[in-house]
Amino acid sequence: MSVKHAISRGLELGRSVFQLGLLKSGGRFAAKLRADRFRVGPSARTVQPQAFLPSRYRYFRTSLKGLAAQLQSAGFRRRFGGGSPRNRAVFLAFGLGVGLIEQQLEDDSRSAATCNEIQAVFRKRRFQRPFKPCTSGYKLEDYIIGSQIGKGSNAAVYEAAAQFAPQESNSKCSMVQLGEDEEETARSPTCCSLRNFPMAIKMMWNFGAGSSSEAILKSMSQELVPAGPLALKLEKEEITLEGHFGVLPKRVSAHPNVIRVHRAFTADVPLLPGAEEEYPAVLPARLNPAGLGNNRTLFLVMKNYPSTLRQYLEVSTPGRRQGSLMVLQLLEGVDHLCRQGVAHRDLKSDNVLLEFDSDGCPRLVITDFGCCLSQSDSNLQLPFNSMWVNRGGNASLMAPEVATAVPGCGVVIDYSKADAWAVGAISYEIFGQPNPFYRAVGLESRNYQEKQLPPLPSGVSADVQLVIQFLLRRSPSKRPSARVAANMLHLSLWGRKALANHDSVGMRKLADWLLCQSAVVLLKGCGGPSGNMVEAELQRSFLSNLDLEDLRTAVGFLLYGREQQQACILSA
Repeated sequence: MSVKHAISRGLELGRSVFQLGLLKSGGRFAAKLRADRFRVGPSARTVQPQAFLPSRYRYFRTSLKGLAAQLQSAGFRRRFGGGSPRNRAVFLAFGLGVGLIEQQLEDDSRSAATCNEIQAVFRKRRFQRPFKPCTSGYKLEDYIIGSQIGKGSNAAVYEAAAQFAPQESNSKCSMVQLGEDEEETARSPTCCSLRNFPMAIKMMWNFGAGSSSEAILKSMSQELVPAGPLALKLEKEEITLEGHFGVLPKRVSAHPNVIRVHRAFTADVPLLPGAEEEYPAVLPARLNPAGLGNNRTLFLVMKNYPSTLRQYLEVSTPGRRQGSLMVLQLLEGVDHLCRQGVAHRDLKSDNVLLEFDSDGCPRLVITDFGCCLSQSDSNLQLPFNSMWVNRGGNASLMAPEVATAVPGCGVVIDYSKADAWAVGAISYEIFGQPNPFYRAVGLESRNYQEKQLPPLPSGVSADVQLVIQFLLRRSPSKRPSARVAANMLHLSLWGRKALANHDSVGMRKLADWLLCQSAVVLLKGCGGPSGNMVEAELQRSFLSNLDLEDLRTAVGFLLYGREQQQACILSA
């Protein structure tokens, strides 16, 4: 064997040991991405991407520099201390191979620093209008109640306006000032009543919570998860959310794709328009002798939206790009909830509200948190030791790991990717197809096979189809998180040129693209609200949550899916 051949073998051995020996099965795909740096051409074997990295990977990454130095030093000692030329060459080349990986990891650290700097800029920067303090709106008498605009299994929703109209610049606040951090957005021209009734009041139905404010807040605490910082009027700071009276509520922070509750208060149940016809059984006995409801209940004040996602899709089918943006908004909203330790558990098109930005692009807002999981430890895991444990609403859109869970000692349901799976199912509706898990198609999440999923329309881009296919994988370990899936769509929509060539400088090109994208978004933000505000919000959300590992995992899923698609085309 020639020395040149031996050195080549040694370099290959160095890479192979790092990829397969140190990381083993859990990080095979991550190591493949880091060692090959998005190489061109088909690989010898297709590796299944993973949505996580093993914890030990960070140890090996930090200790690799010392390993490379030791191997190179030992190689030089063997060079002058004896041994066959072949063994000396292989051993030296092995150390050089690890040294090359060390150089790549130094590039990684620079890329990670770039991501962290971008993230810090966009997390500190506020693009929304500052809060205008307001002390009104904590009583039902403060509002004019209009017509009913929605009704569910546990509440009715009415359009509303404020009794207190703005008079002087220093007088009481207007209805639009109840929102702590909302941007002005264009209303749908078909919803004229929004001008007269810009808010919506949700009246919860109170069957067994009692009539004291303490009992009502304790029983309906999940509804307060999206409440703003001034939503509840503090009385001796005795407010509950976690089921223990006297504990201040845990709330999610504001996000463009998550509903904001501006006011929450308890009051006597009134006889609202349509109540006797629509929901007589939930009225208290003072309003209906046959009614079963309690005298007081919880009221939530929110922004009034033109329609739900389901209502919009019944009369309109979004285009290719609009549909992709709508799926991306749902993923960004779900990711925001997951990061703050909340699982919605009842995601469906009825529980997504919709309005339009100034460019006519739909903005989606996740609402109705009555079934959410919001625990103090924020790990999105629920002990499932009895069938009486509530697994969430809408059994049709329960993720497989939730629907197939069997109660028992030590059994835990992990909801960290359950809402992302539901987004994959809703995506069919967004692109004009029946939801595969509703009666029209008839699949069941507990026993469907991935090959049974119906095809999406040919007009849907290949990358978006990949994202939906990955989201609907049965095994959560093979399913991307909402953050990774959102990154995949961001790269598909705005970073296609950065992924065009996957050679040794692929990550550097991606880092350059991130810097350019940051500059563009910052310049647009300085110009004030104009054009497609939904796209601007999505880009800011992406940059404020930028993480190198999540981004690389997203790239890996995209490359793997494209390889699989290409293989299917060639084999056809």
